Amino acid sequence: MKLSLETPPVAEEKVFSEVPSIIDREETHAILSGQIPLTEALDKAYKVREKYFGKTVRIHVLDNIKNGHCPEDCGYCAQRKNAGSGVQEYSMKSPEEIFQDAVQAKENGAYRFCMVTAGTGPNSLATEKLAFTIEKISKELGLKVCLSAGLLDREKAERLKAAGLDRYNHNLNTSKAHYPEICDTHTYEQRVETITHLMKAGVGMCSGIIVGMGESLWDLTDVIYEIKNLKVISIPVNFFIPVAGHAIKNPQSLTPEFCLRTLIAFRLVNPDSEVRIAAGREGHLRGLQGMALYAANSLFASGYLNVKGSDAADTIRMILDSGFYPEFSSGVGEEIDWESALGKDHPYAPENFPELYKYRKSLK
Repeated sequence: MKLSLETPPVAEEKVFSEVPSIIDREETHAILSGQIPLTEALDKAYKVREKYFGKTVRIHVLDNIKNGHCPEDCGYCAQRKNAGSGVQEYSMKSPEEIFQDAVQAKENGAYRFCMVTAGTGPNSLATEKLAFTIEKISKELGLKVCLSAGLLDREKAERLKAAGLDRYNHNLNTSKAHYPEICDTHTYEQRVETITHLMKAGVGMCSGIIVGMGESLWDLTDVIYEIKNLKVISIPVNFFIPVAGHAIKNPQSLTPEFCLRTLIAFRLVNPDSEVRIAAGREGHLRGLQGMALYAANSLFASGYLNVKGSDAADTIRMILDSGFYPEFSSGVGEEIDWESALGKDHPYAPENFPELYKYRKSLK
C-alpha cells in the first residue's frame, strides 16, 4: 500500500496541553486498580477522546537512525551498555538514508516520522546533522518530524527548533521515586530538565511511560500527573517487552484489561493530549487493541526500537474495523477507497483463495 507524497504544508499543532484533568488522583487510582467498572471508565474516556480528536487515529513510524553503542544503563533497553542482547549496532545513518526512510514512512501512511538515536545525547556535530535532516524532511515531504536523541541543553534545543522540529521525545518512563530502580547512569531530574529546555524553545514534547517495570499503582498515578503538570502534548504509553539483555528486576505480568485501564487514565487526566498506544500493544493488549482506540488516538506501526510490530496495512485495517480513520500529514483518510487501497492485503481477496484452499485442519 502506497499513498501520494503530494501534500500541503505541515499544519500547526498545539505545543502544550491546555485542558484541565477530568479526574483526580484518587479516581485515577480507582480506575487503575479495577474499582471502577471497565465499561463505565471507557465510556467516559471515549466522550473526551471524541470531543478533542473525533474518530481520527494518527500513525507514527519509528526509524532507528543510530543503534547501540550506548553508554547508558536503562534497564528496559536492549541497547543499554553491557546488555549482550545481540542487537545490531550501527553508527548514525547518513541524511540521505534517513530521508529515504522518511519517504517510505510517508508512503506507508505515517502522520509523523520519529527518528530515534541511542546515546546520552548528541554532540554539536551530530546536532547539526540532525538539524539538516529535519529541515529536509519537513520542507520536501511536508511530513511532521519527531526526534528522540537523549539529553539536550537549551542551545541544542533551540537549534533543532529552528530547523523545523515540532516534537521531541523524551520519556519520563516511570515515577521519580521508582526511577533509581530502572536506571543509575542519569537521573529523573535530568530528564525533566531536558523537557523544560525544549518546551522553552517552543518544541512540543512527546513524553510517556513504560508500564510493567515493577512500579506500584501509585507510582503509575504519580507519573501520569507529572506528565500532566509538564503540559506534555503527546504521550506514548509503552507496555514493557522483556527484550534480551534487559535488567528490570521485577517485570510485571500485564493483562489486556489493565493496559486498557492505563490508557483510559491517561486520556482522562490529559484530555487534549495525543495518547499513543506504543510498544507492546500487540502482545499485551491483544484482542483489545481496537477497543483501546476508544481512549487513545494514536499508535505506532511497522515495529518499535528493537522489536517487530504490526505492519502498516494490518494497522490501518484494525483502525478501520474499529470504526476510526487514519490521519495522515495530508488529512484524514475517511474518503479513501480502502478496499482498493489495501488490495490483496485483504484475506479474502480473490488472489488469496488458492492459499486458503490449501488449509488442512488439525486439532493438535
